[in-house]
Amino acid sequence: MPQIVIENLFNLRIDSISFHRKVIEIIHENGIDWMHACGKKGRCTTCKIILKSGEEHLSPPTKSELDFLHQGRLKVGERLACQAELRTGEIVVRVGEFNKFPHIKYSE
Repeated sequence: MPQIVIENLFNLRIDSISFHRKVIEIIHENGIDWMHACGKKGRCTTCKIILKSGEEHLSPPTKSELDFLHQGRLKVGERLACQAELRTGEIVVRVGEFNKFPHIKYSE
């Protein structure tokens, strides 16, 4: 069963019954607010996740992600939640400082 753990949301664990789904879809389907300014189209970096572990459970980086990486808008270990597909297993992620919502309480 695919799982997402969001470290700085008090280690919130999200279990998904679906395989091969975009990370942001799984997060939103579970009622968690996650930034996405371009409508989940891979045109910005507002849905960025900082990947702490589980990279092997995600799809390979998309062209958009590779372009942002080369431009310096994504760093190694960062992915776009709207592009990265969780295939199976568990990923552990963090919300970046720039991508935090003011109305959500985060842990550190």
